[in-house]
Amino acid sequence: MNKNDVIIPILVAFGISVAISPIVIPFLKKLKFGQFVRDDGPESHLKKSGTPTMGGLIILLSIVITSLLYIKKYPEILPVLFATLGFGLVGFLDDYIKVVMKRSLGLKPWQKMLGQFLVAGIFAYYMYSRTELGTEMLIPFTGKMVDIGWVYYVLMFVVMLGTVNGANFTDGLDGLASSVTVLIATFFSVVAIAYSSGVAPISCAVVGSLLGFLVYNVYPARVFMGDTGSLALGGFVASVAYMLQMPLIILLVAFIYFVEVLSVIIQVGYFKKTGKRVFKMAPIHHHFELSGWPETKVVAIFAIITAVLCFIAMLAV
Repeated sequence: MNKNDVIIPILVAFGISVAISPIVIPFLKKLKFGQFVRDDGPESHLKKSGTPTMGGLIILLSIVITSLLYIKKYPEILPVLFATLGFGLVGFLDDYIKVVMKRSLGLKPWQKMLGQFLVAGIFAYYMYSRTELGTEMLIPFTGKMVDIGWVYYVLMFVVMLGTVNGANFTDGLDGLASSVTVLIATFFSVVAIAYSSGVAPISCAVVGSLLGFLVYNVYPARVFMGDTGSLALGGFVASVAYMLQMPLIILLVAFIYFVEVLSVIIQVGYFKKTGKRVFKMAPIHHHFELSGWPETKVVAIFAIITAVLCFIAMLAV
């Protein structure tokens, strides 16, 4: 693979992200696309109310523009771009209903799930009918590819929806989802380059886009990505993992996603059964906040954990 097809996408996406943010952020403010903050959340978050959300548009624009420069040469980009945009669209609709129509819960749960299911279904159909990847996947730490037949596609729905919602739950602190996901995208970029996979340009574009977005998203954030960004990033992580035939590696590199989802499931399930809470608040990053950790410490620790796990994952593949 030409090194220019790896380095240039990072620089282009970063440049676009940094350049359009000062234009998009005031535009979002003007449209009053401000973040809604829950009254039952940490008190420190109340000051975030009104901060522009739907900043995921910045991430998506830089990824799409950069990817279009390479999609003809690397058609493997197409399904990853579709999943990223498809889940991003579901997130956009959710954000739009929340901030424009002033309905705090956004899309109804069944509507959100239906949208995600449709995107995952189209992606699965594309993988089945338009690629020659088959139903084999890498078993981490063994170096072996195992064919699991039709279960592969059932697992695909579980992995995609789980990853997307994990990314969504992770987006709760300034720079948290961005910091964690830029490390995951870097891991997949390195693997794609090593495997000479055609998904490398879009994976590198995601790295550049998120680095640019972080300039405005680190504490104190001037813009939030919203569901537009978090669902899109979850779609990227799941789809690029499948294009590299290593969906199981998501459990390792996106461990933070998994923990965030698991904390919510445990909290809700235990509360319904006993009326008591396991965590001070879920998702789990809020538990650490309410335990006295500064927001910046939670973000740093979660990012460090992700970085270490990505290094371990290098050994796994």
